[in-house]
Amino acid sequence: QVQLVESGGGLVQAGGSLTLSCAASGSIFNLNAMGWYRQAPGKQRELVAVTGSGVSGTSTNYGASVAGRFTISRDYIKNTVLLRMNNLKPEDTAVYYCMTREASRQYWGQGTQVTVSS
Repeated sequence: QVQLVESGGGLVQAGGSLTLSCAASGSIFNLNAMGWYRQAPGKQRELVAVTGSGVSGTSTNYGASVAGRFTISRDYIKNTVLLRMNNLKPEDTAVYYCMTREASRQYWGQGTQVTVSS
């Protein structure tokens, strides 16, 4: 099993920045992907950013609405992943969930609230 601990959520003014952090522990010997998803009230959970590795190498993908504003980075030694969020907009308000894939299993964090005021 893998446990994920998130931090960094909160309230921020539009145009501001936040950095989310997620640390993985437990069975962390084969974490082939780590990333972030978000879910706004009444909406489906959507991809924010994910980075992973596989037979084709390492890849990073961003959701269309955050590309150019958010940056994901992974520390392979610490088994952590950061999400640097710049130029935040009210529509970024959501619960943000850390995700990791260990071998073929997927794990989720508890979620952290990000609220952007106009």
